[in-house]
Amino acid sequence: MRILCTAFITLSLVAISTSGVMAQTQTKKGPHPASHHLTKNDRKALIAEALSNRVQQEEDGSDCSHFVHAIYETAGFPYEYAPSDDLYDGVAGFQRVKAPLPGDLVIWRGHVGIVIKPSKHTFFSSLRSGLDTDNYNSPYWKRRGQPRFYRYNKRASLHTAE
Repeated sequence: MRILCTAFITLSLVAISTSGVMAQTQTKKGPHPASHHLTKNDRKALIAEALSNRVQQEEDGSDCSHFVHAIYETAGFPYEYAPSDDLYDGVAGFQRVKAPLPGDLVIWRGHVGIVIKPSKHTFFSSLRSGLDTDNYNSPYWKRRGQPRFYRYNKRASLHTAE
């Protein structure tokens, strides 16, 4: 199963690198221009970092919010640590968006993950089964409520991480 998940995520990375940014976000309406958000290469780096931390995080036993924070930090996108409930409400360094892109946060009260492939509703996180991917539109996650999606803002995050 892990081999299938790894293969799926690898294929997703290829799709990310060859696809254009098509999702409409609230960025155009908000105070931060899109240029302050992650590029396609930034997104690929975040996802690659998540995969490279797989073994280390399983031994570490960190919860989902610490796991996501560590990935962003190691990939070079710092923000002040916040538990998933705070992330759900919105924190400095992230802007809420309606349509996620790879690398965005998908958040419910009590859980956070990193969007891998929005067209397949796939995210990566620390789950009960370990570090793995799941579908954020599955019955389990739908019972947790409507997820919120947040996009990293480079400029805002620089001020909060110092």
